[in-house]
Amino acid sequence: MGHSPATLRAAAVVQAAESAMVLVATILVGIDTAAGRSYHQNSGIALTVIGVMCAAALALVAAGLARAGRWSRTPALLTQLFVGIVGIYLLQAHRLDWGVVSVALAVAGFAAVLAPPSLRALAAQDEAQAEQAEKEPERPERAQEGQTRAGQAQKGKQPDRAQKGQTRAGQARKGQAQTRQAQKGPAGKEPGPAGGTSRRRSARPGAE
Repeated sequence: MGHSPATLRAAAVVQAAESAMVLVATILVGIDTAAGRSYHQNSGIALTVIGVMCAAALALVAAGLARAGRWSRTPALLTQLFVGIVGIYLLQAHRLDWGVVSVALAVAGFAAVLAPPSLRALAAQDEAQAEQAEKEPERPERAQEGQTRAGQAQKGKQPDRAQKGQTRAGQARKGQAQTRQAQKGPAGKEPGPAGGTSRRRSARPGAE
């Protein structure tokens, strides 16, 4: 109740008073039914049950007004309309005790709910919920964009890694080939000079 304006808190108090009034009337009907003073036993029980349910519903609306719940505005206005109509009927039936209280509560409830601070508080609640509803669809889209970007980055890294692996393998092969050639080269050249010297030696005695 601390975050709601004074007019909205007053509307909640009026709604709670109307709930208490309905509960008192229900208790009186239940007493009359139990004492056998009801017109019909079954109708008295039904009225008692309906009265208890109505009192509970009005108390729930009062709690919604105290918390500035947007859903409580329409039920609160309908409650004031209903209580005002019942109060007029009670005044016509010369039940001033219940009639005056009902009409006074209905007028006070209308004034409190329709006051500008109350309407602004309830409208602010609507705007906050609308902003939350707009932000919620954006979150999955951002998550999907992040996943697609991550997938593209991974796909881009895979060819680079493959190329690096290929270049490293090629360099290793070239190095091995060079080492083999270096090892074979001197071994192939050594017989040449040896054969040449033997021929020269064999040729020298003939020349002599």
